[in-house]
Amino acid sequence: MGVAIRAAGEGDRELVVRLLDEAFQDDPVSNWVFPGEEHRRTTHPGLMAAFTDIVLAAGRVDVTEDGSACALWLSVPADAGHDDEGPAQLRAAVDPDNERVELIGRLTDGIHPTGRAHEYLWMIGVAPDRQGEGLGTALITHVLDRCDRESLPAYLEASNARSRALYERLGFEFTGRPLDLPDGPTMWPMWREPRTS
Repeated sequence: MGVAIRAAGEGDRELVVRLLDEAFQDDPVSNWVFPGEEHRRTTHPGLMAAFTDIVLAAGRVDVTEDGSACALWLSVPADAGHDDEGPAQLRAAVDPDNERVELIGRLTDGIHPTGRAHEYLWMIGVAPDRQGEGLGTALITHVLDRCDRESLPAYLEASNARSRALYERLGFEFTGRPLDLPDGPTMWPMWREPRTS
């Protein structure tokens, strides 16, 4: 099945935010960041909007032509350092009284590989009623094919066992150092070396 994919623009912002919000409302990490269901329902969209704005400004958002799935990618240069200010700014903008908004940013930034340029799959979201149709695979493969052509590795953090299995099928390997969130779920940092033909 061919999946038509295009680069999202500013006009797609609300679509992308809605997709990410719907896809991650029940994700273990989102449940940890926002443990109260009502608070998560009302505040989670703001976090997804902040992520979308960051990637629209500094990276690439791919969306399926039918608007049912999206992927947020950042190109990370070899000399990229760690982000000391971003997590605190994100917390201040999204949910100032919730230290976990800042903590998740600091923890994932702390395990992010440095020293090699790579593509970073920050988030991928598929509408809940369309999951399991191969849309996520199509979105990821769209960028991984370019990574292979350009000899670029790719990186991500899997937030649940189901997504980890998908990423493994696409050639990502667990780095061997999980991120165990305090009193919360495990995330799996995963790296993919480019494939040569």
